[in-house]
Amino acid sequence: MSANLTDLAFIREAIRLAADPPDAGGPFGAIIVKDGRVVGRGRNRVTADNDPTAHAEIVAIRDACRNMGTFALADCAIYASCEPCPMCLAAIYWARIARVFYAADRRDAAAAGFDDARLWGEMVLEPTRRTMPAEQLARDEGAAALAAWAASPGRQPY
Repeated sequence: MSANLTDLAFIREAIRLAADPPDAGGPFGAIIVKDGRVVGRGRNRVTADNDPTAHAEIVAIRDACRNMGTFALADCAIYASCEPCPMCLAAIYWARIARVFYAADRRDAAAAGFDDARLWGEMVLEPTRRTMPAEQLARDEGAAALAAWAASPGRQPY
């Protein structure tokens, strides 16, 4: 995956979103591009909205999905001012975004006070080994709801 001048312009736009103004919700910005056109924008809104999921990438994904009228962003690229955290990376995969470009990395984020190393480590552990207790309840009932959805002729797969 090699960058070109257009990619540099897009990553610089994500960085501009992150830095303008620097204290409005958090220092992160992201844009989503399809066919050379920006279809979604986001900047970190965690503290502005009191929403721990309002990371720039998530905000940009929501904006792009609204603008495009779809939940699948195939053939899109995301440009983020910083390497996506585990939550954002998962959302990028769920949105089926084809390419990820980022400027700063997780070490740069940690130096600025955004250390997600613990989250990266937790994700690879079995639920019973994570530091946050997790207990499975009513598995049969949960599985039945999934099976009913899978058997529904009107379901929209994603």
